[in-house]
Amino acid sequence: MTIPTDRHRSPAEETLDAITADSGEQSLSLPGTFALWLGANVVVTTILTGMLLVPALDFATAMMIVASGSALGILPLVLIGVMGQRTGLTTMVLARATFGRIGAGVPAWVNLLALIAWSWIQARLAGMSLDYAISELTGYSNLALFTVICEALVVLVVLGGHRGIERVEKIAAVLMLVLALIVAWALGSHYDMANLLSAPAQGGISLSGAFDIVIATAFSWIPLAADYNRHCRSTRVAALGTWSGYVSATLIAMGLGGAVSGLAMALGREPTYDPTQLLSGFGFGLPAAMVIFFSVLTTNVMCVYSATLSYMSTRSRSGFRRPALIIGVLTVLGAMIPGILEEFQTFLLIIGSVFIPAFSLMIVDYYLLGEQGLRYSTKCLLQTDQLPAINPVALLAYLLGATLAYYWNWVSPLAMGASLPVFVVTGLLYWIGMSISGRRKAI
Repeated sequence: MTIPTDRHRSPAEETLDAITADSGEQSLSLPGTFALWLGANVVVTTILTGMLLVPALDFATAMMIVASGSALGILPLVLIGVMGQRTGLTTMVLARATFGRIGAGVPAWVNLLALIAWSWIQARLAGMSLDYAISELTGYSNLALFTVICEALVVLVVLGGHRGIERVEKIAAVLMLVLALIVAWALGSHYDMANLLSAPAQGGISLSGAFDIVIATAFSWIPLAADYNRHCRSTRVAALGTWSGYVSATLIAMGLGGAVSGLAMALGREPTYDPTQLLSGFGFGLPAAMVIFFSVLTTNVMCVYSATLSYMSTRSRSGFRRPALIIGVLTVLGAMIPGILEEFQTFLLIIGSVFIPAFSLMIVDYYLLGEQGLRYSTKCLLQTDQLPAINPVALLAYLLGATLAYYWNWVSPLAMGASLPVFVVTGLLYWIGMSISGRRKAI
């Protein structure tokens, strides 16, 4: 008798294994879930967001906005993550119940492209940190080469599946917490922190604009929610671990970014999007560069893994390895785009524009329209023959929501920001449309 191994699996079987999690794979504990989302978000891009807020706002006000915006903005991610835990399915497979078996391809491809673009920024930052570290040690600098090396490591971790990613995220969480403590100690030892707390705001970002940036940062993680939380042991673990891990992470990372940026500006240093340059000015650039490199690498692992799952949700016979490799190559190419880091804030708003409408519909469909039954069963979502090809109400509501996001962000910006209004209005339009059409009882 031949014992089956991974080598004998067909691409279709490989795809099915990747997008489903049975009860035996739901082993992620509360500390593990907390560490997963803490490690994913105590990262340099979140630090950069804090650098956007200070000194445009005073430090205390910025931290109040970070706390409230994170606590509120993470709730949609928690809700999508709970859906994943209950069904054992990835985010884009769950989208089939809302958009239809073919219509779900729209948010899946949008998600795929957005995550690839997000990975460009992550790969660039990881390459910069590794280049800085190697240059400090040996004098050799080659940003392009180190970016390729970083992304090769990302793909290797991704190919190890969710268990490997969970182990790496736990290590990242510990390292980033250590870094945060070191930075806090160094700043407190060398500078009068009272100056940071008393420094006036310099302007450039309104309170509502800052709140919207924090909300958009939280919303940018929604597509990954079910991909990872489907492995949680219980609904409680998924909800509490995600909320506490993310909120803790943003307070630490954005607080760190705001403190370093505010002090750097107070000392007359030039602002920079390379955090290793700022941190080196405080005396510990090399160890900071290595930890930042590792943290960005682990975050990019999550992006590439979820981008691969999004593609697999549209191609049931694609397999897992080949798409992961191709997405890794695309990430390296995009990381070489000149000036990509200078568009970081704009990119956060673009992500919100394309993500928010899709997940608003999914949350309304699952929690408010009472459709947790047949359409969200594993059998229905995987076989799909019991689902309609397209839900026109969902696609129309999504297009209207994305249009509103574009209009309220760039044509006629709202004073309060666009993220929350788009989320609420899109969900309301979908709820009204489904109620009028009677489609919610179609299955």
